[in-house]
Amino acid sequence: MTTAPRHSRRGLLLRAGLQDADAALEHLASLADGETALADPDAVDGLVAQLGRAGDPDQALAALARTASRLETTHGDGERRALLDAVVDDDATARRLLGVLGASDALADHLARHPGQWRELTDPLLGTTRPPAYAVRAGLLAAVGADPDDALPTATRPDPVAVDALRVEYRRVLLRLAARDLAHDVGVDDVAAELSDLAAGTLDAALAVARARVGEQAATARLAVVAMGKCGGHELNYVSDVDVIFVAEPAEGADEQVALKAATRLASALMQVCGDHTAEGTIWPVDAGLRPEGRSGPLVRTLASHEGYYERWAKTWEFQALLKARAVAGDLALGEAFTAMVAPRVWRVAETEHFVEDVQAMRRRVVEHIPAHEADRQLKLGSGGLRDVEFAVQLLQLVHGRVDERLRLPTTLSALAALTAGGYVGREDGEALHHAYAFLRTLEHRIQLHRLQRTHVVPSDEDALRRLGRSFGFTRAPAEELEEAWRHHRREVRRLHEKLFYRPLLTAVAQLPDDVARLSVEAARSRLAALGFVDPAAALRHLEAMTSGVRRSAQIQRALLPVMLAWFSDAPDPDAGLFGFRRISESLGGSHWYLRALRDEGQVAEHLAKVLASSRYATALLEREPEGVRLLGGDLGPRSSEALTTEMLAAARRQGDATAAVRSVRAVRRRELFRIAAGELVGQVDVEQVGAALSRLTDATLEATLDVVRRSVAEQRGLDGAPTRLAVVAMGRYGGFELSYASDADVLFVHDPLPGADPGAAASFAQACALELRRLLAAPASDPALEVDADLRPEGKQGPLVRTLSSYAAYYAKWSHVWEAQALLRADAAVGDPDLRSAFTALVDPLRYPAEGLAAADVVEVRRIKARVDTERLPRGADPQTHLKLGRGGLADIEWTVQLLQMRHAGRHEGLRTPRTLEALRAAVEADLLPPGDADELAAAWCLVSRVRNAVTLVTGKPGDSLPRDLRERAAVALVLGYGPGRSDEMVNDYLRTTRRAHAVVDRVFWG
Repeated sequence: MTTAPRHSRRGLLLRAGLQDADAALEHLASLADGETALADPDAVDGLVAQLGRAGDPDQALAALARTASRLETTHGDGERRALLDAVVDDDATARRLLGVLGASDALADHLARHPGQWRELTDPLLGTTRPPAYAVRAGLLAAVGADPDDALPTATRPDPVAVDALRVEYRRVLLRLAARDLAHDVGVDDVAAELSDLAAGTLDAALAVARARVGEQAATARLAVVAMGKCGGHELNYVSDVDVIFVAEPAEGADEQVALKAATRLASALMQVCGDHTAEGTIWPVDAGLRPEGRSGPLVRTLASHEGYYERWAKTWEFQALLKARAVAGDLALGEAFTAMVAPRVWRVAETEHFVEDVQAMRRRVVEHIPAHEADRQLKLGSGGLRDVEFAVQLLQLVHGRVDERLRLPTTLSALAALTAGGYVGREDGEALHHAYAFLRTLEHRIQLHRLQRTHVVPSDEDALRRLGRSFGFTRAPAEELEEAWRHHRREVRRLHEKLFYRPLLTAVAQLPDDVARLSVEAARSRLAALGFVDPAAALRHLEAMTSGVRRSAQIQRALLPVMLAWFSDAPDPDAGLFGFRRISESLGGSHWYLRALRDEGQVAEHLAKVLASSRYATALLEREPEGVRLLGGDLGPRSSEALTTEMLAAARRQGDATAAVRSVRAVRRRELFRIAAGELVGQVDVEQVGAALSRLTDATLEATLDVVRRSVAEQRGLDGAPTRLAVVAMGRYGGFELSYASDADVLFVHDPLPGADPGAAASFAQACALELRRLLAAPASDPALEVDADLRPEGKQGPLVRTLSSYAAYYAKWSHVWEAQALLRADAAVGDPDLRSAFTALVDPLRYPAEGLAAADVVEVRRIKARVDTERLPRGADPQTHLKLGRGGLADIEWTVQLLQMRHAGRHEGLRTPRTLEALRAAVEADLLPPGDADELAAAWCLVSRVRNAVTLVTGKPGDSLPRDLRERAAVALVLGYGPGRSDEMVNDYLRTTRRAHAVVDRVFWG
């Protein structure tokens, strides 16, 4: 039969992925020698195609040639021909054999020593049937001459023969498993489980050899081998230390000390049998370092001794390790008694103080101790590695598994699936983490399989990466594709580890008492009352409505609510918090992001609980705009006026009419009101920032609304554009950047007709715009109305709503009173035409900041007006000590004092020319007009009174200018202000002391 040209065969080899064509041709020639199937060139081409599937085709071909040669030496030419015929004629056998030879040098060496085992790979059931654990155990015991049916199987073969036979049988089973793994893609979890069964059987066989070594004394002890770590979790690697704990008891009638000595000898001998190196190599080390007291403690303990240790001395990490404990060899009844003894302690460990923080710190220490030269290639311990997944899953198990027994699974992927099914991990996150972990474990297996060495470092050399990449099915550029896939999965693992492992909710759930975490209906009513719920029956109805059924949302709620209840109980109104949470949850129940955000994203759940149970004002906003929950996961700091204006203008211009346009503007305002309120409630913004944020929000609202009404009125009148320039001047607390939640927007409207425009038409246009703006912003809607108050205009309510710039100039030149100059101290031309705003500011500056200061008569007039305000405007029945605005040391006292300083001295001191109270106070100190101590007293009172005023509105949902008389509302205000439970009297005392000191300063500075 003719042979294909050498150059043609060379190209075929290179296309199949072989690197050394010359060596490959020599191997093929040796295989074709004699009367074999490979004497046919077509058969050779078929073999080359099969080699193209192997991880390392060159290695696979060289190992096949070596195995065939060795087989001829040990079994004769007929067996060699049988091997080569099978490779040619049986596609499945070829795929298994070449897959193993191209992936594992170690197993290729094993086949060279025991070439007859190639027939193990001809089994047609190999690809579909996983051997039962009992059959694997029986084969391993038989290899050492022990009867698997004996109560105490004992090796009967000579010791060295038994030890080597155990290794040969172990490798035989491993060979079959590797073939299934590489050729049939059975899944990393199945491979790990089969490896664990193989390890369990090997431990039993090693114990049989140990009994033979120890002799008659072996019968005095019951010895159980409890697997820990990956073997215990049924997820062992190809090569790994097998972590164990040995538990012993005396056999019936035996002395305990004698039995413990015998058990210790048995355990030591077992470890030697597995770990010693012989002509047939080694199996793996047996590591008993996880036992009580570690390597310093006795190798073997009784059940009672273990129980005493775990009761009194064990640390958090030891219970985390016991999560995977499983009796695997020796006296299984004793081993199961051990696991039954430790299990309740494992599932209570999350209640330990600082448990979550300790586990997190332990993971960080592991990363810190990775050798620097390995850090970037560490598959197991490095950032984004296997340990990140395992620690995250175990932490979630230990926290939630104490009340949810479905999570008590030792295997990582099974536990992850249970966490996902139970709603503790989002579906997408669970799926991504599963795929990433499976990829990383498969990569770990492929790396270890090459030389059957315990390693977790991804190689960096090109040949190794190429072999690994091809074993994953990457063929275009195997090394580069493998690195890219590894980087992707590392990023996913790191992202999800940070999200799950450092989830704030974990710490809160871990700190809950067990009966609270279980949310048992029987104890719920009394527990709710103890948590501070006024109406436990209603609260119980809300809980049942949210947690009943088998919906995924109900599962997640069952995980969330125990800790939410604890957070509600720390806030002023737990009942309102729970009711609000139910309403928000019902509104957003169909939104995939809502419960996921509460479970996963930072402080969202804690912030939501605090907001709902503290503030009727914020709750009302959130019920109208439930998607505001999204804001709680980010920065609650106020947005700029420019950003708000841009968003509002864009929203308005998408609408078809003025009413809809302003409704969209108000919707943005409603959301931002919630952002500001939530930011204050959770402590991210202070009272000065709140006032400025509310004022900027009002600027943006008026700017967008003015744009809408200007276009609408022009369209209604058939005009191409506005005949006049318009501006809105902020006044009062709005102008001072000191708005509170309940404040109106005090303004002046000013316009300036364009050149050539009819003055009357321009005035009519401006008047219509101002009226429409006020109407649209005050109209009933689902958001709080914005009352635009123009009563501070010249001539008050009797004067025109809108004036021209020249009209303002004429009025102020002829008729202005000192109180109007005082009011203009807060004027800030904030909205509308920029040039007109600048012109208005230039017009009023000389009036409010007179260069010569304030005349003595005007000082007297200011004081006279203040005295009238104090006596006539204080509401009937109001307490002058606790009225926030007009009381002693209240807002009016402080602001009038500052404004008098401004009118008297701002002409000479530019720093005083500000509408803001606190800025003016600081400027007065810098100008030596006010002692620093006096300024501090005034600033402290102003901030405290403003905070109390905001808190009253937040708590009650209504404006309030007095400290609440209702004790529950007063207690709620105190909690919002940061006073602990039961400290409302302390809040009142602080308020009275602070305002009394401020009032003393007012007496000296304002009244003289």
